Amino acid sequence: MVIRYLFINTLTSPVVEPTVTTTTSEFTGLVSTLIILLIVATAVALITRRLRISYVVGLVLAGLAIPKQILPASIGLNPEVILNLFLPILIFEASINTDISRLRSTIKPILLLAGPGVILSATITATLLKFGINLAWITACAVGVILTITDTVSVIVAFRNVTVPRPLATIVEGESLFNDGIALVLLSIITTIFTKGSFTIGEGVQQIFIAFVGGSILGLGLGYLCVGLFQQLDDALSNILLTVAVALGTFQIGQAIGVSSAIAVMIAGLVIGNLGFRQTSAPTEVSLVNFWEYAAFGANTFIFLLVGIEVNPESLYNTAPAALFAILAYQIGRVVAIYPLLYLLSFFDRPIPLRWQHVLILGNVKGSLSMALTLSLPFGLPERMQVITLVFSTVLLSLVGQGLSLSWLVKRLNLSQPSPTKQQIESLQLNLIASKAAQRELASLLESGSLPKSLYEELFASYQARIASSEHELRDLYNQTAIADLDNDEDQQHLWGIHRRLYLAEKVAINDALRKGLLSDDAGQAYLKILNEKLLSLKDD
Repeated sequence: MVIRYLFINTLTSPVVEPTVTTTTSEFTGLVSTLIILLIVATAVALITRRLRISYVVGLVLAGLAIPKQILPASIGLNPEVILNLFLPILIFEASINTDISRLRSTIKPILLLAGPGVILSATITATLLKFGINLAWITACAVGVILTITDTVSVIVAFRNVTVPRPLATIVEGESLFNDGIALVLLSIITTIFTKGSFTIGEGVQQIFIAFVGGSILGLGLGYLCVGLFQQLDDALSNILLTVAVALGTFQIGQAIGVSSAIAVMIAGLVIGNLGFRQTSAPTEVSLVNFWEYAAFGANTFIFLLVGIEVNPESLYNTAPAALFAILAYQIGRVVAIYPLLYLLSFFDRPIPLRWQHVLILGNVKGSLSMALTLSLPFGLPERMQVITLVFSTVLLSLVGQGLSLSWLVKRLNLSQPSPTKQQIESLQLNLIASKAAQRELASLLESGSLPKSLYEELFASYQARIASSEHELRDLYNQTAIADLDNDEDQQHLWGIHRRLYLAEKVAINDALRKGLLSDDAGQAYLKILNEKLLSLKDD
């Protein structure tokens, strides 16, 4: 019945002792609803891949189009579930996949944007909301903080469609890791001010210090504890269970002792991903990475699908003007935070290119965490219900409008020019694809009797000559240029992607042979271990 608690917001029946029949019926309805949502999510994945748009945006639009009447059970966003289950999953997954050595090279702009940047942006946004749509100050401050949180999923999806410099992607991911925790602490302070009625600067500094320092100590402690247990265990399933316990447990312990749970989970994930995974074998590490990738993908799938289901199209229409003003407000706050702070950064660190700064502003897309935090606002907060509707509409417009246009806008900025090596490789690949397609068509024409054999052989030979020439040039390119000595990161990513596909194809073939009994377990597992090590040696493409 845990699943029932997680997703059903309200029950229509009064609070009485449920019968077995009622409980079974409710559970069956919930399972049927989840099945429908999974089918919808699969269809969305296929359609968005074909249309080359963001999967996240597709999920939101699909949720908006689903009539709630066809769902067997009532389902919607539950802030407790998002904050206590989905949020630690997403933070932990992002943390274990973050390379500290890569993060270290961009830590100054990340901390500057996630610290002073969040405070400055939230202050400006709150001021504009106060005077623009006449919110109470305490409510405007809460909404200002909520709208500083960026949905990194949409931005990273856009980066997959458009090549961007690796340091820029690192800044985006790193800032998101830290600013979630900072925004949660600021919102906690605002909630405390509202409930207590008074708050001193000293109390605020003390709460921030305890939240961050305490969260960091908790994350380090539990992270290193997990690393120590990894040294005793080398079983993939046991290690998966251990990391789940650490991710969710760290968040709960942080809340219980009053420190920043988001910071604690993030630090624990960084320790485990950069130190703990080294204590395990390659197959175990691959299993851990794959599990957490699936967990994060599943969490995002349900969150964004439920975002669309939760929003009432009629209320969206009514609040559209206010939502557009809110988008303008937080974008102004982002602009005022990004350009001056990164200009100051250039005096004591490497300057951030202006085009990169444009991307940081364009990628300021809102997501599910903003909605969850809005639902968690105190019930006595002035204009709480209006704010919930406003933020939901703002998030939806942001996801659809900014999410759909982000890839196009980033492409227009021309952040990364294709290298000569990649252009040459693509030209040769084009020749190979076209020539082999023509040969297949020639064979079809010959078989149907539409082409004489002599002409078939002549045309086939001409295409074969093109194929041989292209293959020879490709082989020379790959042999003459070692992966580590390529022109730039873009060339490295291209070859890493090719090698990854080849290694994965080999893994599929070996696993299939093991299932059919064509290979012994010892021989197959030994080769799979080598393939896993090769896969781990490749960076993400």
